[in-house]
Amino acid sequence: MSKYCALPDTQRAVFHEYVSYAFSPQEGPPEYDPEEDETKGEQLGSRRGLYPDDVATRPDENGLERLETDDPPDPLCVCRHYWFETNIRGEGLLTPGLSAVASPPENRRGGHVRELLRHSLEEYREREAPFSLLWPFRYRFYRQYGWDTTNRYLRVECEPEDLAFARARREPDGSEHEFRALEADDYPALESVYERYADRYDCRIDRDGDWWRYRIFENWTTDPFVYVWERDGKPAAYLRYVIDGDWGDRTMTVSELVAVDLEAFRAALAFCHDHDSQVSAVKLRLPVDTPLFDIATDPDELEVEYHTGPMARIVDVERALSVLSYPGGTEETITLAVTDPLVDWNDGTFELAVADGNGSCHRLGTAGTSDGTRVDERGDVDAILDIATLSQLAIGARSGGALERARRLECDSAGLEGLERLFPERNIFLDEGF
Repeated sequence: MSKYCALPDTQRAVFHEYVSYAFSPQEGPPEYDPEEDETKGEQLGSRRGLYPDDVATRPDENGLERLETDDPPDPLCVCRHYWFETNIRGEGLLTPGLSAVASPPENRRGGHVRELLRHSLEEYREREAPFSLLWPFRYRFYRQYGWDTTNRYLRVECEPEDLAFARARREPDGSEHEFRALEADDYPALESVYERYADRYDCRIDRDGDWWRYRIFENWTTDPFVYVWERDGKPAAYLRYVIDGDWGDRTMTVSELVAVDLEAFRAALAFCHDHDSQVSAVKLRLPVDTPLFDIATDPDELEVEYHTGPMARIVDVERALSVLSYPGGTEETITLAVTDPLVDWNDGTFELAVADGNGSCHRLGTAGTSDGTRVDERGDVDAILDIATLSQLAIGARSGGALERARRLECDSAGLEGLERLFPERNIFLDEGF
C-alpha cells in the first residue's frame, strides 16, 4: 500500500522534474527555475503525489492527507487535478481534469500509477464529481482503467490562398466590422463569444478569469496572439494563434477559432487569408461539424486529419446517472451490470429509473465479474457493459447501437431500445489542453 497526499510546495522542483522527464525527455535533465517554471498557469490546479506507506501524514480539514515531515521522501509518482465544471447533457457538472500523471523510470512497473488513479477517483468521489476528464499519452493505457474517448476533432492545413473565398464573406449591409488585438486583461470581451459557441457542444470547460489569463493568453513556450472580430462594436469571433518557422516557410497555427455565426466564421477565415504575405501555411483546429467544407470554394485543397480528443470516465455510477438530464417525456427503468477494473463502488448491478427527464440510480448488488466470470451470476439485467463503455454512453459520445455493434455491450433488442431512448448521442467538442 501507499499514501496519496497533497504535494508540498517544497517538492515543486520534484514535480517539475518528473513531468519534464515524462513528457519532454529529449530536452535532457531539467533545471528548475521558480521564476520561469512556476508561472501563474503552472500554479492552477492541485498537485498530488503517491508516497511510501511509512511516510508520516495527517488529514487536513477536508480529509486530504498531508505530509507531516519537513524532509519527505520523493513521491513514487505525481499528478495534477483541475477542478473544472463542464456541460454534460445540458447540466453544469463538476468534472475534474486529471493531468501531468508522471512517474520516474526507477519507480515504473510497480503499479504506482494505477494506485494514483484509484486514489484520484476517491478524491473526486468525495467532492461529489460524477465524471472526470484527461488527455492520454496513449489511449489504450487509460482505457484499461475505465476512461474512453469523448470526441474527435479536425486539423486542417492549407495555403492562405485556399481561404480566399472568405474575403467575399458578406453583402454590404451598412454594419461596421473590425479586428483588434487583445491582451489578457481584455478577456471579458471574449466570454460572451465563447459562451454562445460552447452552448453548441457538450464537455466544453466553463472558464474562469485565471484560466483565460494564464492558459488562453499564455502558452508553455510562445504566448499566442489573440484577435477579436467585432460587428457593430460587439465581439462576434476571435482567434488564438502562433506563427512559427523561418521566413519563406512560416506557419500560422490557430489553436482556437470561435465564432457565433457563419458570417463571423468567414471573417475569421479571411483574417487567416490576409496573412498570405507572412506565412505559407495555415493550420486550424476545428470541430468535426465545422461549416468550412460547405463554404470552401475548393475543399479538396484542404488537407484534413482526424484526431482523437480527450477521454472521460464516470467517477460514481449512482451519482452520475442520477444527476444527468434525460429526454423529456421518457419513462424507463433499466438494469445495468457494470464492471470497473479500478474501483469497487462501480463494480455491480445498478437500476436506473427515469421519469420526466430526471433519473434515480441505485446499486442492487455486486456484479462479481471483474475477474472474468461470466454473466450468468448477475441475474436478470438489461445490459452488460464495462465502465468505459458506460462512460461513453452516459456523456453521449456514442450511441447504444454503435457500442453494441462494436460488441462493447451485451443486451437484447428491448434493452438496446431502452439505452437509445435514455442516452441519445450528443454533439461533443473538447480540444482544450490541460
